[in-house]
Amino acid sequence: MSKHLLLCFLFFLSFSQLLLSSCFSFSNSTKICPHGQSLALLHLKKSFSIKKSHSEYLEYYHLPNYPKTEYWKEGSDCCSWDGVSCDLVTGHVIELDLSCSWLSGTIHSNSALFRFPHLQRLNLAFNNFSGSSVSAGFGRFSSLMHLNLSESEFSGLISPEISHLSNLVSLDLSWNGEAEFSPHGFDSLVQNLTKLQKLHLRGISISSAFPKSLLNRSSLISLDLSYSGLHGRFPDHDIHLPKLELLNLLGNEDLKLPTSIGNLKSLQTLHLFYCEFSGPIPASIGNLKSLQALDLNNFEFSGSIPTSLENLTQITLLSLQGNHFSGKIPNVFDNLRNLISLDLSINNFSGQIPPSIGNLTNLDLIDFSDNHLEGVIPSPVNGFSSLSYVRLEYNLLNGTIPSWLYTLPSLVELDLSHNKFTGCVGEFQSHSLERIDLSMNELHGSIPSSIFELVNLTSLYLSSNKLSGVLETSKFERLSNLTELDLSNNMLSLTMSNNSNSMLPHIHSVDLSHNNISGIWTWNMGKYTLYHLNLSYNLMSGFETQPWQMMGILDLHSNLLQGPLPTPPNSIFFFSISHNKLSGEISPLICKVSWMGVLDLSYNNLSGLIPHCLGIFSGRLFVLNLRRNQFHGTIPQTFLKGNSIKTLDFNSNQLEGLVPRSLIICRELEILDLGNNKINDMFPHWLGALPKLQVLVLRSNRFHGHIGFSKFKSPFMSLRIIDIAYNDFEGDLPEMYLRSLKATMNIDEGNMTREYMGDSYYQDSMMVTIKGLEIEFVKILNTFTTIDLSSNKFQGEIPECIGNLNSLRGLNLSNNYLIGHIPLSLRNLKMIESLDLSSNNLSGRIPQEITSLTFLEVLNLSQNHLTGFIPRGNQFETFENDSYYGNPGLCGFPLSKRCTTDEVLEPSQKIEIEFENGFDWKITLMGYGCGLVIGFSLGCLIFLSKKPEWFVLIIDENIHKKIMKYKRSTHRRGVRRS
Repeated sequence: MSKHLLLCFLFFLSFSQLLLSSCFSFSNSTKICPHGQSLALLHLKKSFSIKKSHSEYLEYYHLPNYPKTEYWKEGSDCCSWDGVSCDLVTGHVIELDLSCSWLSGTIHSNSALFRFPHLQRLNLAFNNFSGSSVSAGFGRFSSLMHLNLSESEFSGLISPEISHLSNLVSLDLSWNGEAEFSPHGFDSLVQNLTKLQKLHLRGISISSAFPKSLLNRSSLISLDLSYSGLHGRFPDHDIHLPKLELLNLLGNEDLKLPTSIGNLKSLQTLHLFYCEFSGPIPASIGNLKSLQALDLNNFEFSGSIPTSLENLTQITLLSLQGNHFSGKIPNVFDNLRNLISLDLSINNFSGQIPPSIGNLTNLDLIDFSDNHLEGVIPSPVNGFSSLSYVRLEYNLLNGTIPSWLYTLPSLVELDLSHNKFTGCVGEFQSHSLERIDLSMNELHGSIPSSIFELVNLTSLYLSSNKLSGVLETSKFERLSNLTELDLSNNMLSLTMSNNSNSMLPHIHSVDLSHNNISGIWTWNMGKYTLYHLNLSYNLMSGFETQPWQMMGILDLHSNLLQGPLPTPPNSIFFFSISHNKLSGEISPLICKVSWMGVLDLSYNNLSGLIPHCLGIFSGRLFVLNLRRNQFHGTIPQTFLKGNSIKTLDFNSNQLEGLVPRSLIICRELEILDLGNNKINDMFPHWLGALPKLQVLVLRSNRFHGHIGFSKFKSPFMSLRIIDIAYNDFEGDLPEMYLRSLKATMNIDEGNMTREYMGDSYYQDSMMVTIKGLEIEFVKILNTFTTIDLSSNKFQGEIPECIGNLNSLRGLNLSNNYLIGHIPLSLRNLKMIESLDLSSNNLSGRIPQEITSLTFLEVLNLSQNHLTGFIPRGNQFETFENDSYYGNPGLCGFPLSKRCTTDEVLEPSQKIEIEFENGFDWKITLMGYGCGLVIGFSLGCLIFLSKKPEWFVLIIDENIHKKIMKYKRSTHRRGVRRS
């Protein structure tokens, strides 16, 4: 028995050795790749250089990347090289994976890449083959089953030979943005590649209708044609895609959604945002019971959400952001227990948040922002242990912030801004919080101490509430990751500690404006990071030197700052310290701030000369505002060629001399305000060449002489606000200039975007005088137009062409020596709100036609020589005596002086009455005789009865009615005649 067992053991041992040796010999024989392929791989390696062009992108998405070809060594088995796989029997290279390999270079038609005819897999994704095309060479891989050239900078036409790869199962050419198919290339590819399971062409220009042949690919599992220029309707019939799990059509703006989308029963992921779909969501979408992700962002969908969505029990992501859905959010979430991300933002939903939201215990994100939701936030049933992002901003939600929001263990972002929440802010227990935004509510009380324990916090926005209390800078010690802080528009005060400068080392933006911060500012946090600091509208009296090296925006306006002007950091772009009590001169050191774009020193007590370097120190300067100081001397005479200046405001100083001729090179200039100075010059007609000049203020200076004519054919084409009042201009009104003010003519406000002059942070302002009162416009609307030529020595008549300025809002010609009649063309100023022609020598009647100016709110015709009846109707019923005083010849409402018959009728009306129906002497003489007898008899009776007042009263009460009746009848007759 033992011998038998020994024989069996020896046989097994010998057989094992034979088998093992054969396995090793097979392996060794198959691993050695043919010499020709090894050389081809080395040639391929030499044709590329190594550059880390995509490495940062790849590392961000945690994709492993390294230069694989660097480890290819001559003399070694190429089948063992990184990214190379060989056939176990023949040794031929069948797989080449060089994705994420930092390769850079061009793949030419004779590239060594095309010497591997047995390839079954080829992956060149995430490299840089700029200048390469998907050439005919790729069509030689007859055995190829998987081809991935995504994100590799291919460009040009995709060769039609690629459609010869009939064995392809997977094709990915995504994100080669300069590559495109020929007109029929895509259709040919779809028809020939019948085995495709994965087709990803994201970002490739297809620019055709959706091919019907693609709808019968029973093998297709994943289809991504996003951003490909597809158009027309997605075919609505004969869809046979039983295995399709992913459909991504986003970014095809002209594609229409089919109602039969519900036939894709295996679909798990649907991305359709940024397409042109509109109308209601098809109810059939509820048939997609395997759907895990539904993304319908930024469409034109409207109506309500279909209740069939409750059937999508497997769904984890639902996003309907950026549509026009309305009505209440349906209570369909009871069955959607797998939902992780729910986004219904930027729609028109109203009503309350449905209570079934509380059942979604797996939620990571909920975003209902930018709707019209109201009421309180419902409480969860079992808690939201995974909820990280809560975004409910821009709604009408009210009540107190529910306590469960403060205790969410995974909360990263909480945004409840722009609602109507009340009460105090609670204590946070979510130490994972990175962003809190409770701004624009009605919260009160102090800032909770727990906020200062949130060590991961990067953004804190509590602005525009009613928060109060004293805030100590030492509390910010633990918030070392904070980059954004906005506590503006509250009632907070601040206590600064000595060691606070080392706090907030990464802070980028701080806004503490509109609070009660007083004393001297000494908190110089974020020395190397702070870019934006807004301390405006506080009570600060001093500001220490600034150590910041990256500061771009420094806003200190509307405080109580005293002493000399602090020099801003050299990196500053925006510097506003207006509305303070600064004194002294401007240091020339300010001209070393070469990045300055906005310099606003207005409303202070600064004095001395304006440094002439201010005109040339920064090519980026677009706003220079020195309004309401005590500067004297002249305006800077030199401006930098090619400058960017849009606003120059020197109003209310003591500047003298001439308007600098160098302003002619300020081609971007929109606002020039030199008002309220002592400038002694002629009218600067050469400014008419500035193509963008919209506002010109020369008010209250010593300008003189005739305005005269311009050398330019159409001067001041963009000018819409002109104020040259209180000077010594003389001669006729400048008719040539009035005819060329195109910006005050035919403004179509309905098709204009109403904007304010300035940019997103700085907005221009100006003073406008109406009825002697100065009114500050803190913003200048782009549709506002006004002309003020008052208080000069203009003479002659008001030109008829002034009626062409039919978009004017204000016109002031008062306090001149104008004569003649009020021109009838004023009736064309349909938008006029203020009209002042007072203190001139105008005569004649007030035209009845100007009662059609229905926007007119202020009218001043006083101190002239006007006569006759004051017309009535529309806005003229609202004007009081002071609109007409100083015109002894005027009568009628609202004056106490009543009108006689002759005063009521216009001369032209008298003529029309006399000759309306021709002239017949016989009838006239008969009427004259009868009238004489009857009139003499009535006169005797009236005066014998000693009651002539009765007769006068009858006439006085009915005269206006008769005139109006006469006008209506003559108007009807005129219409019938025409």
